[in-house]
Amino acid sequence: MGRLDGKVAMVTGAAMGLGEETCRVFAKEGAKVMITTGKSVQAAQMVVDEIRKDGGDAAFIQLDVRKEEEWHRALEQTIRTFGKINILVNNAGIAIGKNVEEATLDSWSLEMDVMATGVFLGTKYAIKYMKENGENCSIINISSMEAIAAESIWFSYCAAKGAVRTLTKSAALHCGGKRYKIRVNTVYPGYIHTPMNEKAAKDLGLSLEEYYGDALTRHPIGYIGKPKDIAYANLFLASDESLFITGADLCVDGGYTAQ
Repeated sequence: MGRLDGKVAMVTGAAMGLGEETCRVFAKEGAKVMITTGKSVQAAQMVVDEIRKDGGDAAFIQLDVRKEEEWHRALEQTIRTFGKINILVNNAGIAIGKNVEEATLDSWSLEMDVMATGVFLGTKYAIKYMKENGENCSIINISSMEAIAAESIWFSYCAAKGAVRTLTKSAALHCGGKRYKIRVNTVYPGYIHTPMNEKAAKDLGLSLEEYYGDALTRHPIGYIGKPKDIAYANLFLASDESLFITGADLCVDGGYTAQ
């Protein structure tokens, strides 16, 4: 306990799945947490209420990660509420199961806007506010194993997550070169049992057993991950335990990309 004492975190896409669990873990470890979501307002407020009930400190703000003005508003609200920001987890994401022939310009643009442009905006403006507080800060960008080992059915998703991989490294080099006390790293989840994957299975007309069955064979560890597996990786990168780590790739994928 207490690995994030004195720190303030913002997590995007935090109403459910990886983001929700990350908020819960961060709060238990002492962080004050700003929970954001684009649409799932009621679910996000429930997470806030449950964290507070457990003795943590959390608040909620609605944020469309694609919109520059909303990033300014959300970051400024976080600072008004908690006094500063030390940690940003760019977690918001969507998954549209289309290959290169099926993808449309609209589906391509939506995934790129949410998961590439959204991460760009979050990283850019978090740096603006973090560099002013003089404290150890951490930006954690959630990519995917699909950025390293692509699958044909997730064409635009792979492209967006691939962009996250290299924009993170470029931002880390910039912050290091400026001697900002800001680390920028990437986490690459494998298949994790989340509502987003449940929706993806439904969209593809598959049962969860069918959807995970094929994926399971490609995870040498032998099972599908849980949101907490990613949350604890995020915790390490958010904490001062990772002060000498920046521009790094942390694969939390059950061995998927080791093959």
